[in-house]
This record gives sequence, structure tokens and C-alpha cells, in this order.
Amino acid sequence: MIGKSFGFSAAHRLPGLPKGHKCRRRHGHNFTAQVVLGADQLVPPGFVADFGDLDRFRRYLNRRLDHRDLNTVLDEPPTCENLARHLAAWFLEHMPAHLSDALVRITVSESDSSWAAYHVPGRRA
Repeated sequence: MIGKSFGFSAAHRLPGLPKGHKCRRRHGHNFTAQVVLGADQLVPPGFVADFGDLDRFRRYLNRRLDHRDLNTVLDEPPTCENLARHLAAWFLEHMPAHLSDALVRITVSESDSSWAAYHVPGRRA
């Protein structure tokens, strides 16, 4: 298995929370999205995948999420859980087959101590 982390900064708010909850107010995070890929066999020269092939995902993050208000980007509340699921769905739909077939999970962190992961069903963790 391999993993690669990508950073982006964005704002969000979670309106469904009780009045006075700090996350109900608009605030920002320096998010990290970690992509984990797995394979039963390595491809020459001994890769699960070339890290450089993940640049399309980085471009998506930079174009669509970086320095954005996630409430205007996502069709659901912009929690880490929903963001991880959104990124996995985008990855599976838009990345080349050799990468989307290898996707095991995407983890999204909003701080050094808080994260959520989306595991692709049927893929080994």
C-alpha cells in the first residue's frame, strides 16, 4: 500500500449544530487529504502507482476546494466525513482506471488530531 497527502485551505460552517457550537460559525482549516492505494502486484519498476500520476487529484483540490467556502462547493454539510466521501467519489469517477481501481481509502484531516476516512467498499484496508 502507498499513500500521498495533499493540503488545501478552506472555510466551512455546520449549520445543523446547536446554537453556540463553535463549528456552527464560519471558520477555516488547513485540511489534509490522504489518498491510500493498494495492489496485489507491483508494476515495474516496483510501484503500486507512480506518485506523479496523482497530480490530477492535486489539481482538482487546488481548483475546486482550495481557499473556497465548502458550503458552496458540496451538496451536503461539509463535514470531514462528507468531504472524504466526496473526494473518493470524484477520484473513482475522474482518475485513470489503474488508479481508481487501486483506491482503498481517502482520509481527510481538519487538524493534526481530527480526521475522518472513507473506505472504498470491497477494497482491503
